[in-house]
Amino acid sequence: MAKQMRYSLYLSGILVLSFVNDARTAEHSIARRWNEALLAAVRKDFARPTVHARNLFHASIALYDLWAIFDEKAETYLLGKTVGGFNCGFDGISVPDDLDQAYTEAMSYAAYNLLVGRFSESPGIGVSLARFDALMDSLGLDTTFQSVDYSSGSPAALGNHMARCVIDFGLQDGANERQRYQNRFYTSFNPALIATTPGNPKIIDPNFWQPLAFADGNFVDQSGNALPGEALPFLGAEWGKVVPFALSRDDLTIHERGGYEYWGYHDPGPPPHLDTGRAGAQARHRYRSSYREASEEFKWGFALVSVWSAHLDPSDGIVWDISPASLGNSGALPGSFEEYRDFYKLFEGGDTGAGYEVNPHTGQPYVAQIVPRADYARVLAEFWADGPDSETPPGHWFSILNYVSDHPLSTKRFRGAGARLDAIEWDVKAYFALGGAVHDAAIAAWGLKGWYDYVRPISAIRWMADAGQSSDPERPRFHQAGLPLIDGYIELVDHDDVLAGEDAEHVGKVKLYAWRGPGEIVNPASDVAGVGWILAENWWPYQRPNFITPPFAGYVSGHSTFSRAAAEVMGLLTGDEFFPGGLGEFSAAKKDFLVFEAGPSVDLTLQWATYRDAADQTSLSRIWGGIHPPADDIPGRIIGERVGIDAFRLAEGYFGSPDTAVRISRVGELPENFELEQNAPNPFNSSTSISFSLPHSALTELTIFNTLSQRVVTLLEGVRHPGTYVLTWDGRNHTGELLPTGVYFSRLRFGDRIQTRKLLLLR
Repeated sequence: MAKQMRYSLYLSGILVLSFVNDARTAEHSIARRWNEALLAAVRKDFARPTVHARNLFHASIALYDLWAIFDEKAETYLLGKTVGGFNCGFDGISVPDDLDQAYTEAMSYAAYNLLVGRFSESPGIGVSLARFDALMDSLGLDTTFQSVDYSSGSPAALGNHMARCVIDFGLQDGANERQRYQNRFYTSFNPALIATTPGNPKIIDPNFWQPLAFADGNFVDQSGNALPGEALPFLGAEWGKVVPFALSRDDLTIHERGGYEYWGYHDPGPPPHLDTGRAGAQARHRYRSSYREASEEFKWGFALVSVWSAHLDPSDGIVWDISPASLGNSGALPGSFEEYRDFYKLFEGGDTGAGYEVNPHTGQPYVAQIVPRADYARVLAEFWADGPDSETPPGHWFSILNYVSDHPLSTKRFRGAGARLDAIEWDVKAYFALGGAVHDAAIAAWGLKGWYDYVRPISAIRWMADAGQSSDPERPRFHQAGLPLIDGYIELVDHDDVLAGEDAEHVGKVKLYAWRGPGEIVNPASDVAGVGWILAENWWPYQRPNFITPPFAGYVSGHSTFSRAAAEVMGLLTGDEFFPGGLGEFSAAKKDFLVFEAGPSVDLTLQWATYRDAADQTSLSRIWGGIHPPADDIPGRIIGERVGIDAFRLAEGYFGSPDTAVRISRVGELPENFELEQNAPNPFNSSTSISFSLPHSALTELTIFNTLSQRVVTLLEGVRHPGTYVLTWDGRNHTGELLPTGVYFSRLRFGDRIQTRKLLLLR
């Protein structure tokens, strides 16, 4: 089934909203209508997350600036400004009498011209252009009007001028749009893996990314478009040098390889690498000093990907409660290898999230939803993979934003406070903030992908399988870089094994208890591959047989970075980390959702209490889907969190919000010996509160956790005093409820540093 984005939001188990995007466009603002047209075009284009994050942001610039130019408080971003060395001239325009009509004309001409240009070589240009033309026709606008002379006060001409500025800005922003976003310097270290043949015999170093190929070149991308060529090149390896939104030089590390600079923002350092025992293969980068120390982490992470693929058989009898009563609220992210092992459940699947006792918006417990674990994992992998007819991860979050905006419980108050915003003001501000966040997330994640050039699971698992097993020197096929043996999941083939082969040619090889792969599926409408013992050399991600894995390196996870960044923006924008009514849902009908095999076996609904829960679910989906190990995931979440907060804070500065505007994204470093000043006693209570003082207004976040490592509240805004910035907690959660007496832990992030402390709350 071609997947569509159907969202439903429930309150106390009662359906209150269900819609398909594009269904109610006549009720939406002109900005929303063009955003929907853009998302529809993305669905018909090649699956290029970096390119579409940029498209979404650049379109949001045009829509926002054409609103801001007529607003008394707001400040434009590009119109009349210089950004990234590009100047968009503007001589001023009088405020028209009919402002709504002016918005319609200016935004429509800007969006129309920008989108026609950006999607001119899309495989779906026929459908997309017809959609753009139809929208212009419905508004009574002439698509042949091309004047940019707005001196007469013409909003249409101003829209054309705005489009020209954004288009010209994009031609020099480092994305290499003129050459179809191709890499100029990057080359793959490893030859391609022919995915349909066993093992991985040609790879030079299994620590690095490897192109994938079919002998017949029968590739499709995540949007279902056929792609020419035997092997797909790395998409966006040099994206780190694209002009960002809120990313700053303080966030940047510049690396060099082959005479070319690779720019990495929020660089977390290298991922774990496997000690292959090949000295010559370890010399591509200069950060190779910790090979042996990280080798066990490498093997554990990719082994976990294999073990989780054993969760994908709906007939295994294992059922889970997938409601927020049991899942979500995962708490603090791991910071060490030991913490990774505790955070991810190797055998059961999932993470440490224990859910929520009650829905804070209703005061009632969340209703349990018991379904096969395999159906949950399979739907999760497909839903967040952004497969056929979807919008890629950045567009996915724009769809979620639109869904939240449409909900009757959404107040459309900026940060959840103040007066209600009209539809167009809400939309342009929301798109601008979210667009800046996903654009920066793409730059940060792909800049690191290009530099660290990290291997994907299909390459790593197959190479380690070829090497052998690394657990027991006394058993066959021992190799220090082989797969670790795990009873019931990773074992050796013996002579009595059905996998031994007619001439015992496979005896001693590594076998996996895992998803059996696309070869077991003849009819995707009725067949389920299931789980069983397979030769590890034939391991396959839970993906379509002609897609396999995205064509770019793994570290860091783009899904994790995009999703956490977007989740932070959504929580800040709405003033509530929870979905409207405390619950967001996506329904997948029995046997009518999965694309490359039948399923799910039951009706089920993905559920999220908070935006962060949805983002965390995205990250887990990529492990079950066989696309990322944990090492790719957590750094992406951490970077995304910083990117989202920075982007939102910079965006709101342009809005001119009188009480919350902060026109800085980062202020210098704190002294190394700085200690927080505690301004109230500890223990404390709601009358005394507890405060944390900083010497200046650095990027700051105060998160409070309970003893189960569950996040109970996050505070981002403090009070400025001369020379200090003070964050205060009064012992209440995000809904204002005073928490029970007991021990809590604070995590204060300021700049790039984190400080934690134990707190005792008394009544």
